[in-house]
Amino acid sequence: MGFILIKKEKKGRKMAEFIIVFREVLEASLVVGIIYLLIEKTNQTAHFTKLWYGVFASILASVAVGFMVIQAKNALGNNSTQALFEAIFLYLTAFLIWYVIFWLSKNVSDKKVLEGQALNAMEISSWGIFFVVFFAILREGFETAVFLISSFSITGTFSYTGFILGAALAILIGYLIVAQGRKVDLRSVFKYTTLLLVFLSAGMIAYGTHEAEEYLVKSEQIEKSSIYRVWDILEPTESAETDQTIYHPFHDKGSVGVFFKGFFGYNSNPNIPEVILWFLAMLFGLNMWRRFYY
Repeated sequence: MGFILIKKEKKGRKMAEFIIVFREVLEASLVVGIIYLLIEKTNQTAHFTKLWYGVFASILASVAVGFMVIQAKNALGNNSTQALFEAIFLYLTAFLIWYVIFWLSKNVSDKKVLEGQALNAMEISSWGIFFVVFFAILREGFETAVFLISSFSITGTFSYTGFILGAALAILIGYLIVAQGRKVDLRSVFKYTTLLLVFLSAGMIAYGTHEAEEYLVKSEQIEKSSIYRVWDILEPTESAETDQTIYHPFHDKGSVGVFFKGFFGYNSNPNIPEVILWFLAMLFGLNMWRRFYY
């Protein structure tokens, strides 16, 4: 029995944007909050302006990075080269996620190091705080832009709801921790958001492999009919009564499959390399996650 696809935001899409934005904005909020309190504590309030300049400049730079990546992708057109670009970009994004969550995240709560950098910067130059904040937030913004673009490449849609909720919750938690001194178990927060990013990165590896297949087919290096499918969920059909497309629930546009696609990179007709690489990526990610958090 097929389900009619309704054009509305799906939970899988919201979840991907929410997790990506929540994690990155929380890290950025903690950085800004720690430096803000340091400036206040040392009574060097003249640096507040430079701090906010750094925040806004890094946001604009992150948007510019995302815009340039999108323009580069669109310039390739709808051909085999674009499919190859997306495959490489998705692979690189997955590796960047692993790099971020298993190495850089160790330093998120390293308050003393960040305060030392900020104090040295204020002593060297009146614009020192600007550069400390700019480059710290730019890293988070760059990661956010790249991760969201890769997520969009998989689903072809963007959840503003997930984006806004993730950013709002992250800023609220950052404020409660830094400004209000509330005790929040950050390790647990990052532990479970990291686990979700493990699934997301494995999905990007799988979908990158799917795009590599598209490149080979479009460039006529292989015949699409010659590719073995591990499974192939039913083809969509047109309803004569409602004039709508009907999808099998586990098709990647079906009621169940669209959730898996949005968050896990699920494909309703994967090839063998796609399934194998997804499985290996999951094993690698889960092993690293277990070693880091247990």
